[in-house]
Amino acid sequence: MGNAAAGAVVSSVRFVHARRLAASAWGLALILVLGLGYLTLGVFGVRPTESTMTVRVHLADSGGLLPNQNVTLRGVPIGRVNSLELADDGVVAVATIDDSTQIPVGGEVRVAGLSLAGEQYLDFRPTTDEAPYLTDGAEVAMEDTATPVPLSQMMGNLDGMLAQIDPADVEAIVDELGMSPAGPEKLADIIDGGTFLLNTLDAVLPQTVDLLNTSKVALGTLGDGSRMQESAANLRQVLGGIEAKDSGLRTLLDRTPGALQTIDAVIADNSPTMVKLLGNLATVAQLTTVRVPALQEFFFPKYRDGSTLEALSEVFRDGGVWAAVNFYPRVSCDYDVPRLPPWQADFPEPYLNVDCQNPDQSLLVRGARNAPRPDDGFAGPDPNADRLQKASPSPVGPYSIPLPYAGPDLATVPLPGTTGE
Repeated sequence: MGNAAAGAVVSSVRFVHARRLAASAWGLALILVLGLGYLTLGVFGVRPTESTMTVRVHLADSGGLLPNQNVTLRGVPIGRVNSLELADDGVVAVATIDDSTQIPVGGEVRVAGLSLAGEQYLDFRPTTDEAPYLTDGAEVAMEDTATPVPLSQMMGNLDGMLAQIDPADVEAIVDELGMSPAGPEKLADIIDGGTFLLNTLDAVLPQTVDLLNTSKVALGTLGDGSRMQESAANLRQVLGGIEAKDSGLRTLLDRTPGALQTIDAVIADNSPTMVKLLGNLATVAQLTTVRVPALQEFFFPKYRDGSTLEALSEVFRDGGVWAAVNFYPRVSCDYDVPRLPPWQADFPEPYLNVDCQNPDQSLLVRGARNAPRPDDGFAGPDPNADRLQKASPSPVGPYSIPLPYAGPDLATVPLPGTTGE
């Protein structure tokens, strides 16, 4: 059997050798077919049997993107840009993508570049891997896309920045850096600090943009010459007043440390009782808080004319104290009932069986003792009745005015003839 196989090989070699020109031609043709297949399938990515879908991506500008460039999903090629179409508000990139690729809806579609020289591609960067996915004919809105800054615009901005650099300042920096062997290290520190600054600004880019937009108003105000002159004049007056009080301010600053030391000593001496003092002040603050409406009406009345401050200003005026004194004695009347505390802000019911014990007819001329009555022998309340008996409490209905502690919170109604302020 081995002799038969060897004989077949020798016969094949003799056959090919006898027809070597034809065999060479067939070999070249086979190599050409294999090379074309590799270029078509491997290099150009032609897939005759694969299914594709079309996705339209709306862009503000092309960003250097051209037809037949790659479409990637997080950097992995999944298709190509079929064409670019003009739209009313930008450019529409028509992408042909492998139908078997699942691209989640959402995230950002960015026109990215492999280098500064170009080689742009369309990159899908979804924020999730879950459904729903893009389908054939889907469109990506412009607000979900981003394009790089064109090289021409970047070079224009760079030219504007370089135009603001003074060559003399750059020369001075180079000379200073060359003064010692540590110059390269200083330059490296400057570059590292600039990189850190740029990274920090990039992290707060939205806030930086808002700051620049807001600063336009302030810079516009500073650019108004009339307002600047007015501000300078006002500042000159303020500084002139400060200069006139220079000696007084110096005296105040000289005496302030001593006063602060005295206050510190007082606090240190009274530290054991300071907690109790603060507790008493808290009680005073609570009592004052519930009486704010009464205090406001007392000092700044809205339901009556005049105020306590006006009365004090009328008493202490013209370098003296002005007051009216009545020297005529007035007889008081004692009803012989328990006196309620005047500080208690309530509304007690009146006593029923009390009257003035003074038999003098000149007192209480309008009281119940002197009221016109029929001749029924009434000579005052029954002496055997309970003198501490009070009237029944007033009924409370839907139209009753609530009477909380410190009085009701009345609506602000200005008096006639007042401004109500």
